[in-house]
Amino acid sequence: MVAAMPSRRPASVPLRKRQMSQRRGRRRPPASVARCLPPASGPSSGGGPDGWRDFAASFVAAGLVEAPEVEQPAEEEPLTAVEAKGGSAVLLLPQGRALTFNGKCCLTCLYGSVRVFGFNIVPDQPPYNLFSPHTHCALSIEAVAYKESEKSKKELKGEARSILRAHLVPRAARIKLMKSFVPQCSMVLLEHLETPATRLILSHIEFSRVFTAKKKKVPCSTPEDAALASTSIMRQDPGNGLLLSESSLSAIGELVQACQEEDEGCPVILVCGPKSVGKSTFNRYLINLCLPCIEFLEGDLGQTEFTPPGCISLINVTEPFLGPPFTHLRTPHKMVYFGETSCEQDTERYLDTLKYVFSAYERDVPLVINTMGWVKGAGLLLLIDIIRLLSPSHIVQISADNFNDMPQLTPEYTCSSTGLHTKGKGPLKCKSLENGTEDLELCRVQGDFRPPHSGHRLLCVQPEFPGAGIAGHGQTHRSVLRDMAVLAYLGQLQPSDMDLVLPLHSLVPYQVPFSAVSIKVIHTDVAPAHILYSVNASWVGLCRLPEEVHCKADRPVFLTQTPICDCLGFGIVRGVDMDKKLYHILTPVAPENLRLVNCLLIGNIPVPNCVFLNQPGIEGEIPYVTAEYNYGISGAGKLKIKKHLKRREHM
Repeated sequence: MVAAMPSRRPASVPLRKRQMSQRRGRRRPPASVARCLPPASGPSSGGGPDGWRDFAASFVAAGLVEAPEVEQPAEEEPLTAVEAKGGSAVLLLPQGRALTFNGKCCLTCLYGSVRVFGFNIVPDQPPYNLFSPHTHCALSIEAVAYKESEKSKKELKGEARSILRAHLVPRAARIKLMKSFVPQCSMVLLEHLETPATRLILSHIEFSRVFTAKKKKVPCSTPEDAALASTSIMRQDPGNGLLLSESSLSAIGELVQACQEEDEGCPVILVCGPKSVGKSTFNRYLINLCLPCIEFLEGDLGQTEFTPPGCISLINVTEPFLGPPFTHLRTPHKMVYFGETSCEQDTERYLDTLKYVFSAYERDVPLVINTMGWVKGAGLLLLIDIIRLLSPSHIVQISADNFNDMPQLTPEYTCSSTGLHTKGKGPLKCKSLENGTEDLELCRVQGDFRPPHSGHRLLCVQPEFPGAGIAGHGQTHRSVLRDMAVLAYLGQLQPSDMDLVLPLHSLVPYQVPFSAVSIKVIHTDVAPAHILYSVNASWVGLCRLPEEVHCKADRPVFLTQTPICDCLGFGIVRGVDMDKKLYHILTPVAPENLRLVNCLLIGNIPVPNCVFLNQPGIEGEIPYVTAEYNYGISGAGKLKIKKHLKRREHM
């Protein structure tokens, strides 16, 4: 133990005098500064980094330390929107500004140049329909730079004013727009849009708000918002729009250059990756940049781009994608109805079908190939078979963080690895399938799929949008999107000159004799005595077999094997008349093409439940819907429950 020693004061200086001398040595700060001085002891213990940050900030507040200069972002010039003639608005955007929105409208570029989903629109082009539902990322209208004539600002404003007069924009609106006019700005006319397909979709309560934002943050409080609302669109946060990562932009830039130069022939671009990584979005953006002529091969059965689900198709694209798939259904150049949303149970028929459709590609324009999100286990092996079969020149591999089930698909890996139906072989030694005459079974034995290219170029893309790669994290479940695609196809039955939606049961169907077509149920085995029950009220593919159907009597013709043949369209069998031996089929396929149909294929693509449940004008029981039925009947079953839908209290 150490004893405490008494303190000793210097004998020469008394205590009181020493304290006074210390006070004289201090300079008292001004009162204004003294009140702002930080505490002498610094931040309190345990304050952490926030305490030290506040302690340092107090010196700046006291004027003892100069604050670091922070570069303030330049204020963006505001967009200007005014109401024009009935149901339309004019939008003025300075260069670099964009409007992100939900809704649908028809856009005409009046002045300057704007870009929508990668596609540039200028005044010489026709109007374009824009569809921005909450089921997908919101569209953005962005003003981009353009070559401007060497005229004064006054002359440019005069030209813009004349264009507005020609489109009957009111004088007050013109004055407001001209006040915001600056060089390199762009003006677009937005008009109210309604199509037969959207009318039918919106008539069902399940989809009535598909073009309305899920969460409306603020009401239409500004004049600009009110003007946009007159065209049925609503401004959204830019973060809800398209988000492309640097790797995506780099890959798109290289692919666009390859499509323009064609130094080594027309590029064949295969896009692959797991579910929910943005493959379809990548394809749409790339194709919009490569227009006016590019072909698209659809290999994803569950999320088709131009057709109802369950199809493999080849289409020549000449117009931009400015909305989700259900807004731009088109007739492909070649299409086969596979009848399933997945090929997991019949991969051999899937490869045969893909090869049949691919044989129609003539290699005179670039080709983009969409693939399924099934890339685990057998799905990865099937993807290797697809790469050998289609021999792409470029492979875009989109992969999310922490996804390790898919190795990099380098030329060495795809040629040496064993596929699901093909064997790996030496580096880059596979036979060409350009003539389309090789038998797939022979290729399975030999494993000898040789691309015409010496090896593909692999482009790895890392998406950065929220929820990338998380299955089921998408904005809308896939089955809902498939239902909307079927409804959009049936929307072609609606008259284009009417605002009312006609119920499907009020439309007149075609009558098809039993002997004129053969029938095959694709996805399951059905006893011949029950096939007509399964056909009734079903979604059917209207197909054309190469050979004629021969029948001695007016009896149904049943096929024993599933054919791979051209599909000309789709329809719903509204009824089966056993007395007159007729099928009643509702379809938008043109009569001249219906004459070529000699086969009906029934797959596992259902008619949406809302079609059966929403039949206005029906008294009594709704046709095809009942609560009492016999489970013992082959093919009987209750309506599927959408288990992915959240209860109202969890929305």
